[in-house]
Amino acid sequence: MAWRRIWRTLVFAVCGELAVSAATAGPDYPPVLAGTVLRFPEDGGAHPDFRTEWWYVTGWITDERGVERGFQVTFFRVRTGIGEDNPSRFAPRQLVLAHAAIADPAAGRLLHAERSERALDPLAGAATGATRVWIRDWQLAWTQDHYRSRVDAGSFAFDLRFVPPGPPVLNGDNGFSQKAGDPKHASHYYSRPQLAVSGSLRVDGATVAVTGRAWLDHEWSSELLPEGARGWDWIGINLHDGGSLMAFRMRDERGGALWSAGTLRTDGETRALRPGQVAFTPQRRWRSPRTGAEYAVEWSIDIDGRRLELRPLMDDQELDSRRSTGAVYWEGAVRLLESGREIGRGYLEMTGYAERLRM
Repeated sequence: MAWRRIWRTLVFAVCGELAVSAATAGPDYPPVLAGTVLRFPEDGGAHPDFRTEWWYVTGWITDERGVERGFQVTFFRVRTGIGEDNPSRFAPRQLVLAHAAIADPAAGRLLHAERSERALDPLAGAATGATRVWIRDWQLAWTQDHYRSRVDAGSFAFDLRFVPPGPPVLNGDNGFSQKAGDPKHASHYYSRPQLAVSGSLRVDGATVAVTGRAWLDHEWSSELLPEGARGWDWIGINLHDGGSLMAFRMRDERGGALWSAGTLRTDGETRALRPGQVAFTPQRRWRSPRTGAEYAVEWSIDIDGRRLELRPLMDDQELDSRRSTGAVYWEGAVRLLESGREIGRGYLEMTGYAERLRM
């Protein structure tokens, strides 16, 4: 959820329309089952039988002058349910979509771009067996001991390397991440927090070397948005002490929590957080001058009785992806504070504020 991210991107309108077509055609999407053992690097690759899947990387980077920025790159894979009996390799059985963004306070709003293609090797695809997903020259891939992502969006570009400090962190019950009271609403979900970042960034016509810290999420599922859910709020935070915090809530039409959960990793131990241990309370709000959507850009987060606060790198981190996934959402770099002291940095995602997600 990001859960970034649940089904983050059939996931939104264009893909929502595909979901309607798929439901009519009746494809046999496999369920997400508790007790499934995730194996690596195999489960870093695509799971094309499932309805939807994404690989999502966010982080903070600092250039040689000390300028701090946020970045995002997300690849989505969607099984459309269309043309599954068509032997042509051009049939749109699978779609690949991508978002990329830079949160640059000097610009005052996100620099972002998007792409979408049917899966068609070598143009676009999502490989099985290990992480490799691409649309033309945009890509995210795992090689030996690190990930690498390359994006050239014209107005900005980056070539970044991500080195994990250890094995994946399994969210929920050993990677079975429930999103509602009914366990059929679940995803297979793992994270790679505390990724060491190095590489280059081009912005404003200049290319600079950057370093930083990032977070990768990988989820796949077959279910649509739970009944009564309008969207979700999610955070993925790299803690300064080396730990990590993922937390989310499914939100109803009135802004209340339908379900919440999370994963807290401290001192080398991973603890699953249940609904009663995670609470999101909106604080300061910001209204988009483009869409009119209102987002809580500052939050109070209660984690098992521990009161934390979120503050944005900048207010305007709204991403309009209506040309690909069809959604408008807020996806931005944030600081996590406790008693006024910064204890971590990461990303906040808020969906369903402009309109209910169609998934």
